[in-house]
Amino acid sequence: MSNVLNNFLDENLAALREQGLYNEIDPVEGANGPIIQVKGQSLINLSSNNYLGLATNNELKQIAQAGIDKYGVGAGAVRTINGTLDVHVKLEETLAKFKGTEAAISYQSGFNCNMAAISAVMDKNDAILSDQLNHASIIDGCRLSKAKIIAYNHSDMDDLRAKAKAAKESGLYNKVMVITDGVFSMDGDLAKLPEIVDIAKEFDLITYVDDAHGSGVTGKGAGTVKHFGLQHDIDFQIGTLSKAIGVVGGYVAGKKNLIDWLKVRSRPFLFSTALPPADVVAITRAVEMLMESTELHDRLWENGDYLKQGLAKLGFNVGDSATPITPCIIGDEKLTQQFSARLFEEGVYAKSIVFPTVPKGTGRVRNMPTAAHTKQMLDDAIEAYAKVGRELGIIQ
Repeated sequence: MSNVLNNFLDENLAALREQGLYNEIDPVEGANGPIIQVKGQSLINLSSNNYLGLATNNELKQIAQAGIDKYGVGAGAVRTINGTLDVHVKLEETLAKFKGTEAAISYQSGFNCNMAAISAVMDKNDAILSDQLNHASIIDGCRLSKAKIIAYNHSDMDDLRAKAKAAKESGLYNKVMVITDGVFSMDGDLAKLPEIVDIAKEFDLITYVDDAHGSGVTGKGAGTVKHFGLQHDIDFQIGTLSKAIGVVGGYVAGKKNLIDWLKVRSRPFLFSTALPPADVVAITRAVEMLMESTELHDRLWENGDYLKQGLAKLGFNVGDSATPITPCIIGDEKLTQQFSARLFEEGVYAKSIVFPTVPKGTGRVRNMPTAAHTKQMLDDAIEAYAKVGRELGIIQ
């Protein structure tokens, strides 16, 4: 290793550790369910995005195993050569039905969706109005497009309207897009989609919603766009297949001509091997399950409300979450890391979230209750929070 690189890495890693910003990665020893094994210890898992518990669902495991027997472990090619299997077509038809759109396209990850879709439509002659708290994949997708990025204050509709008006009236841009998360994953709040749609109609903006944490969670499972009844007003609906759906991948849903364009111009679709077929058949069944019943969705919300109320009653700052996502906002980064470490010792796996994922001074332990948690698990977690919170002086 060169001296320059070695010095850069050693100095900056030491600085991150000193500031409480270095994230230790803990391998999970087994399945990622409501109880996990880490370092030989059984822990109540409050850090997974497995909202509906589908990642360990027995029916989906059996379907995936049958998929391997029939199709093998990989698709064997990119989608445009011969990597499009009949199961990929069925998945995309099912996703379009699920989202209430004409068509859909699947990708290898939710991150890939944003890298693919934004840059396939927007370019250096365009502008993108982006919420300041949008996910990193949106930010990177916007950068890749080379469009002018105009950040607006988080969910501030007056600021969005003023910047949309200025962008359109400037005459500098061929197209202007407004892009937002549907559910903001660090705080659990919803985008103000009805107001965004009104502004978009007034100024002829392209609308783009990344609903990674909304798919399977809001809108009785169909997402935040459905929650507000705006399926016909949003141009791009983005979702992941690795959170509530429980497997891996992502998708874009919208008009047929949009999906046709992405199939010929989005680079991750053109140059990455297709999703493994066993995953695809499991994903398809998971989506069908969400369309057939709201049982898992309803249980998720019941558990989310139960945990949120329990922690708020103890005196923790749980923010203004409108979803099952339950942040405990501590503030100081080192104290946040210490709080998470002590919870681990008490049998609760709830990871600390600090800068750069959230702004400095807003460190939090983010809790992700799922449909698979029992009330006893949640009671045990609340008890651990009470003990550690008082010990560290976070609550009285």
